[in-house]
Amino acid sequence: MIEARHLRVLRAVAATGSFSAAARELGCTQPAVSQQMKALEASSGTPLIVRAGREMRLTQAGEALVRHAAGILAGLTAAEEEVAAIAGLRAGRVRLVSFPSGSSTLVPAALAALRAAHPGTRVSLVEAEPPRSVEMLREGDCDVALAFHYADPAGTESAEGTVEGAGGRLPEEWTDLTVRPLFADRLVGLVPEGHPLADAGTVRIEEFADDPWIAGCPRCRRQLVDVCENAGFTPRIDFATDDYPAVTGLVGAGLGVAVLPELALESVRPKGVRTVTVEPAVRRQIVALTLPDLAQVPAVAATLDHLARVARH
Repeated sequence: MIEARHLRVLRAVAATGSFSAAARELGCTQPAVSQQMKALEASSGTPLIVRAGREMRLTQAGEALVRHAAGILAGLTAAEEEVAAIAGLRAGRVRLVSFPSGSSTLVPAALAALRAAHPGTRVSLVEAEPPRSVEMLREGDCDVALAFHYADPAGTESAEGTVEGAGGRLPEEWTDLTVRPLFADRLVGLVPEGHPLADAGTVRIEEFADDPWIAGCPRCRRQLVDVCENAGFTPRIDFATDDYPAVTGLVGAGLGVAVLPELALESVRPKGVRTVTVEPAVRRQIVALTLPDLAQVPAVAATLDHLARVARH
C-alpha cells in the first residue's frame, strides 16, 4: 500500500533532482530517503526513478504518481484537519501565499482577526505572484492563495465590488479550484507633479501615447500593453520593475507615467506624484483560491471568511 510519507519523499526527489537534495529539504538523511523510495517502488510494483550516473529522472510511472501526489496529500490533509476539529481539537494550520500588495494591505488585518478569533490556528505566509501562487496551491505547497486576474475593460463593477459581464468570467485554468471573490481593484494613473495632465482628474489612456512608461509585473505589463493597443497605441516602456515603491519613485523623478492598482498605492508613500483616473476603467479581480477538499477544513474556511470580511471594509 502506498503511504503518504513515501509520496512526500517522491515529490521532494522529483522537485530537487537527487536523494541528497531531497534529504536536505525534508530534514532527514540520504539513506532514509533511499529506503523510503525503495519501499515506494516495492509498493508500486514498478521502478519510479531511473539513475544514470549522477543524473536521475522519473519513469512514466513515477511521473504519473507525482502528478497525483499533490491531490492525494491535499485530501489527506483535509481529512486530518476535519477529523481533528470534529474531535474537539482547537488548532489548525494554514499556509497562505499572497502577492506583495495583498500581503501589506489585506493580509495583516485578516490574520490579526483570525488570531483573535482562533488563537490556536497557526498561519504562515510567503509571497508569490500568480500564476506561480496558483501552481503552489496545486502542488500542495500552500492551502490558500491570494491572487488576481484582470477584468475586461468592458465589464462593469457591481455594488458589491465584483466585476460583472465579460470581466466577471474566471480564468479557465481556475475551474478546478474553489474561488472566493473579494473585490475589484481599479488601476489608477500616476504622473509626475509637473506633468501637463497632473490636474486633469480623469484622463483617457491614449492621452499618454507619447509618454515613456514604467511597467510592473509581467502579468500587469501584458495587461497594460493590451489596454494601450486597444486605445490605438503601443506604450514605450522605458523601465520595468515589480517593486511598487520603485515605480512611484521613477514617476516622481519625472521619468515616465504608470498605472498601479489602488491596493498597491495603499502600501507606498508616493512623493512628487499625482494620481489621475484613467479611462477606460481597468480593474483586477482580487480572489482567494483553495482546493475543494481544503475548503472544508475549518482553519482554511475561517481564513477565507476573514479575508472576505477585511475586503468588504
